[in-house]
Amino acid sequence: MGAGTDLGRVRGLGAAHEGVHHWWMQRVTAVANIALLLWFVASLVRLPSLDYSSVVLWLRQPVAAVPMLLLIASVFWHFRLGVQVMLEDYLSGPTRVLAMLALNFYALAGAAAAVFAVLKIALGAA
Repeated sequence: MGAGTDLGRVRGLGAAHEGVHHWWMQRVTAVANIALLLWFVASLVRLPSLDYSSVVLWLRQPVAAVPMLLLIASVFWHFRLGVQVMLEDYLSGPTRVLAMLALNFYALAGAAAAVFAVLKIALGAA
């Protein structure tokens, strides 16, 4: 017993058993964001100036580029998880499906653009 109503079982309206994983991933990415943002701010404070050439020279170092890529991945993943919860709570039907597709596209496109920019600088493109 305890598996819901008969109608709910037939329609497949039981728990998806993914809530704990989603909740845990939000917490993990939040902690990663805090640590990486502290690194980012500390790194920028240590730069002699914040002009374009200083930041480019800093970002060309692997010790700066790798954590920056991790920061980008963590921030966009956390963003996607948070907005997904909002969409699941407030939308239903085809609107939810379209909004989730748009969210996935937006998060992936934003992360890809940011990663491309960092890699372009880190790998020495002009």
